[in-house]
Parts: sequence; C-alpha cells; structure tokens
Amino acid sequence: MKRGVLTKTSLQGQTRTLLAGFATLVFLGACTTTGNQAPVVDRLPSRATDSAVAKDGIYIVKAGDTLYSIALDNGLDWRELARANNLADPSKLSVGQQLRVAGATGVVAGVSNQSAPMEDTGVEITPIAPAGVAKPVDAKPIEATPAPEIKPPAPTAVTLGFIWPHPGSIIQGYKAGVNKGIDLAAKVGDPVLASQAGRVVYSGNALRGYGNLIILKHDNNLLTAYAHNKTLLVKEGEPVTKGQKIAEAGQSDTDRPKLHFEVRKQGKPVDPMDYLPAR
Repeated sequence: MKRGVLTKTSLQGQTRTLLAGFATLVFLGACTTTGNQAPVVDRLPSRATDSAVAKDGIYIVKAGDTLYSIALDNGLDWRELARANNLADPSKLSVGQQLRVAGATGVVAGVSNQSAPMEDTGVEITPIAPAGVAKPVDAKPIEATPAPEIKPPAPTAVTLGFIWPHPGSIIQGYKAGVNKGIDLAAKVGDPVLASQAGRVVYSGNALRGYGNLIILKHDNNLLTAYAHNKTLLVKEGEPVTKGQKIAEAGQSDTDRPKLHFEVRKQGKPVDPMDYLPAR
C-alpha cells in the first residue's frame, strides 16, 4: 500500500475503532452522572408488570434487582420472600435465579418438584361407601337457574379509612409508568403519618431512589410506602395505628424536601388519589 492511501480494509478497521471509543465514552458518562441516582420518578413500568413474572408465580432475577425491590413489586414482606425461597443470605442474589413470589410454600423453585404437604386440619375424612349399583347419570342435565350476580360496591376512601400522610400540597401526581405515587411538599422534620393501620414490613434505605423508606402492609392486597424521610421512627414487624407518626420528612435520595407516597395493590402501583379522601 502506498503511503497516504487508505484501503477499504484499513477504513473499516478505523471505523470500528472510532465506534468502540464512542461507546466507551457513553458508558463512562452514564456511570458518572452526578447527584442521587435512580429517582422514584422513572420512565419504566414497575417490575411487577415485567414479563419475568411467569404465570406460575416464578420471578426471574435481573440485573439491579434486590430482594427488597422484588418484594415491594410483588406486594410481599421481604422476610417472607426470603423464607419461602430458603435464602440464607437475602443480600446474595444472582441474575437468572428463580424466586417463588406467588403461592410460596417454602420450597425453593427449581430445586424440588415435590408438592407441598397438605395442612393437617385435625379432621378425619372418611370416604362414603357406595350403596348398591349407582344409576347412570341422566344424559339431559337439569337446567339450573343462575344466581343473580352480586356486585359489591367499589372501595372508597371512606370505606378503606385512609388518611393523608402529610398535609403538604401535591407537587407531582401519579402517572403510570412515570411516577409510581404522589409527591407532597414538606419541610425537613415534618411528621409523616401512617395512612392506615398496618404492620411495618420494611424500614431502611436499601431501595435505590427511595432514600429512607417505610413500607406498611395493611392486608393481603395493599401496601403503602413513605419515601425520602430524614428519620425513621418504626421498626420492621412493628404494628402501627392509623395516624401514628412513623417518620420525619426529609430529602434523602432526592433533590428537595418532600414525601413520596405510594399505594400498591398486589405489588402494582396504583393512584393514591383513589384511596385518599378529598381535601
């Protein structure tokens, strides 16, 4: 090859080198973003709607998952999730690991194929012996009159008994796939109240984007989450009453003092305004 003349092969090599260098710069820039990463406001749907949750209730661990985030996205207490999957160290998860998140029986998914033993109710069941020869079933079934459909009234803020966790004005509302709850303006140190009676299933700061976080479980379907606090005043496993002060507002893992409040039904974020009374 003459000096100063580029062949097709050398041009292709230089192009690949430039593209590789550009990709490296983009990656490094993403890794060095300033400020607190992973805000609760995001552009992605909750992991509870991810296709990794199979029909049989098995969740496939992905990069960035923690036991706490998986529990929150599936409406579970992280300790129950750990016990159901025989996790000796809840902090150690691996990508591709299978976790049972629905119908957990304490058997590790993918390890044992045995059915869970039936619960002993203490009632002895005796089969009824046939009396003589049974008559064949009439080929023409008797048409039964269908029972009238009973539609229970939809739950309201009054029937559920929720209260506002903080009197601050709404600075950002709920939007599916963007903001998983509502953000209330607050001052550092303001009292944060339990919106409804329940049990503390999480108290800590291990979930990215939430800062100091309290999660309360109210029944088998509903959780409430209280994020960005300065101080946490209740411990995991502790029962709380409606209106009890559970934290002090702050700006942990966010850009300004505020309270981020979520309501989750079976792990899926729903609009808190459907549960809170008008004000």
